[in-house]
Amino acid sequence: MQFDAATTLETPTGAALRLYVQRPEGEPRGIVQINHGLAEHAARYARFAAFLAGRGFAAYAHDHRGHGRTKAPGAPLGSFGPEPAADKVLADVLAVNERIAADYPGLPVILFGHSMGAMIALTFLMRHADRIAAAALWNMPLASRPEARAAKLLLAWERFRLGSDVPSRLMPRLTFRAWAKAFPDARTPFDWLSRDSGEVEKYIADPLCGWDATVGMWRGVFDFNLMAADDRALASIPKPLPIQLVGGAADPATAGGIALKRLERRLRRAGFSNLETSIYPETRHESLNELNREIIMEDFARWVGRAVAPA
Repeated sequence: MQFDAATTLETPTGAALRLYVQRPEGEPRGIVQINHGLAEHAARYARFAAFLAGRGFAAYAHDHRGHGRTKAPGAPLGSFGPEPAADKVLADVLAVNERIAADYPGLPVILFGHSMGAMIALTFLMRHADRIAAAALWNMPLASRPEARAAKLLLAWERFRLGSDVPSRLMPRLTFRAWAKAFPDARTPFDWLSRDSGEVEKYIADPLCGWDATVGMWRGVFDFNLMAADDRALASIPKPLPIQLVGGAADPATAGGIALKRLERRLRRAGFSNLETSIYPETRHESLNELNREIIMEDFARWVGRAVAPA
């Protein structure tokens, strides 16, 4: 399955983003802006985009710098490029958001993020909440601030020894490989992504998936984590904004959804009043590629319909 259209979007950061667009028949009810996760790419969301189009929503999804078919200065596959990399990634997200506003002025934009993409989405929301009508944060392995700072220290040591532009040796052991060990009877190192063996095989066969990120990219990931974990930054987000949190009870990346529940408690303490959290039984990390994906997508469609319904 493919998106309706694929184009290149030049951004002020110098990136040439690969941008995918899916449009419904007729005027959209709203636009879902998709942010993919680490070591994957936006074209994998074509099935989700087609589902959204069938419910009257347009979808825009781009490859982050260092991912997929996006080209950016100093950012080959696996690298965000020179620091401050996190700010450049967010500037790229803003460029896509501005493209959406130009294509569909006045229509509500629902910000969607999976895993690392959820960290990016939450950080973007902290800076540009006025541009977003609702936010869906899925499968986000958000570490606490002390944990993220400890990871940055490890990466600083690794950068001193190896440099920024080489694959990290430490972080894959603490993340992807550690999560794989949660399933001792797994057929592949990526069974932690989904119970659907066909989807896992497609991920493994995709040369744009599953690679080891550089030390610099991991530093950027934990920069997003630290920003997303900053309670003070939540003050910029309107408290009635609809926010959906989704996770899997068998997802080792979020400790079986505990990371999402922790985020929910944090948001409620901060005064957010329009939260919906769903932790799906037996579901692993990639909700949109799981055996129960049709149920999960239908639940999303109902939530987003309520989120953009006229008051």
